[in-house]
Amino acid sequence: MLSCSIRSLRRLKCCCNKRWSSLILAKGYCFSKPKVVPSFCNTDIKFSRFYVWEQQSSLRQWRRRSLYTVTDTYEAIELALDSVVKIFTVSSSPNYFLPWQNKSQRETMGSGFVIPGKKILTNAHVVADHTFVLVRKHGSPTKYRAEVQAVGHECDLAILVVESPEFWEGMNFLELGDIPFLQEAVAVVGYPQGGDNISVTKGVVSRVEPTQYVHGATQLMAIQIDAAINPGNSGGPAIMGNKVAGVAFQNLSGAENIGYIIPVPVIKHFIAGIEESGKYMGFCSMGLSCQPTENVQLRNHFKMQPHMTGVLVSKINPLSDAYGVLKKDDIILEFDGVPIANDGTVPFRNRERITFDHLVSMKKPNETALVKLLRNGGEHAFTITLQPLQPLVPVHQFDKLPSYYIFAGLVFVPLTQPYLHEYGEDWYNSSPRRLCELALRELPKRAGEQLVILSQVLMDDINAGYERLAELQKLVDRSRTSTELK
Repeated sequence: MLSCSIRSLRRLKCCCNKRWSSLILAKGYCFSKPKVVPSFCNTDIKFSRFYVWEQQSSLRQWRRRSLYTVTDTYEAIELALDSVVKIFTVSSSPNYFLPWQNKSQRETMGSGFVIPGKKILTNAHVVADHTFVLVRKHGSPTKYRAEVQAVGHECDLAILVVESPEFWEGMNFLELGDIPFLQEAVAVVGYPQGGDNISVTKGVVSRVEPTQYVHGATQLMAIQIDAAINPGNSGGPAIMGNKVAGVAFQNLSGAENIGYIIPVPVIKHFIAGIEESGKYMGFCSMGLSCQPTENVQLRNHFKMQPHMTGVLVSKINPLSDAYGVLKKDDIILEFDGVPIANDGTVPFRNRERITFDHLVSMKKPNETALVKLLRNGGEHAFTITLQPLQPLVPVHQFDKLPSYYIFAGLVFVPLTQPYLHEYGEDWYNSSPRRLCELALRELPKRAGEQLVILSQVLMDDINAGYERLAELQKLVDRSRTSTELK
């Protein structure tokens, strides 16, 4: 299962490359005529707007959604032209093998768009490890200095601010909409590779489900569209009607017409956390490793009744509030009153299902959740406080310099995944196996804990004879706090 996720992560790529601009090349948009007739409708019916009825599973009611004609699309595009900007970033990443120096500077380009409050929303990987950021409006030759106000690397989102009053003249903000339904059309605006001017393309929604975010290596909801997202497109809005349906951020390499946009619930969660606390707060987690209960013998062993469904708790993060409440081999039946299926999914809209982790991730820090479970054949209900959890080995270290300690030529560093990434794209197989297993599987035992390793030996008379230690890449100690290495 782990190797499968590693392979999937390799195929997912962020879309912000050197000297490239940004946009999705969308295909198959259904708006070719002012009067739209869906392929599944009676072709004798002629009208410019039709309604899609969809049942909301959580509310058990039908709601009406509409698809827009070409005229509506043109109006949305005209609105977006005064909101979408091109972002120019100069960045420099640390060298984790030589943590006292940085790598060469590189220039990247991406897209962003204006949101209420005179702010620009873009992708985190567009401005990761930035040293200098400029933005340019559509139709303007002038570039303006921008500052990064907040970054959420897990959700791959960032907010920029521009101090110049001249920049905001004639700019319009875009409002956030809702999650589009399957086959609803979206228009994606941005700056793709192959040109310098803004570009607009169209596509339709293919799938809505949790997806691996390649930049932050997290599992959050994403929207798949039937269009390839080109490098440099990152941060461009996907417009549905006159509102934003998502933010373009990555594609699936080796596949045709598979691109991904960040949905509005994730965007709102990111923005709300910043508005409430002034900084990025992260996404909550229960800190559980769960196993499906689809096997009949497994269900019988844990005394599950035929009408019961849920997942088996196999591991609990000691830093989670659930550690003192839940136990190994508990069966989680419901989360906040929503039944969990044997495969770990919950109802989502009309005959769609989504993993219950999405319900957890949409909770605000310090919010509580009511968990119903089966333990030793009896049903119990507990209230758990949810918090963002930090892994023992950090998944990313963007926008900060790595810590290190040198003693007698022995270089000690905290173990991080970016350190392992220095072994190349195939780091999972080429990095030291022991360190790789610790990075991916080990759980922290106390807050602030980190793994310290001997990275290399700087040869000198004082450490003569110890040069072989550099080949061991050995785990040295579990440090209590990250401040112990400077």
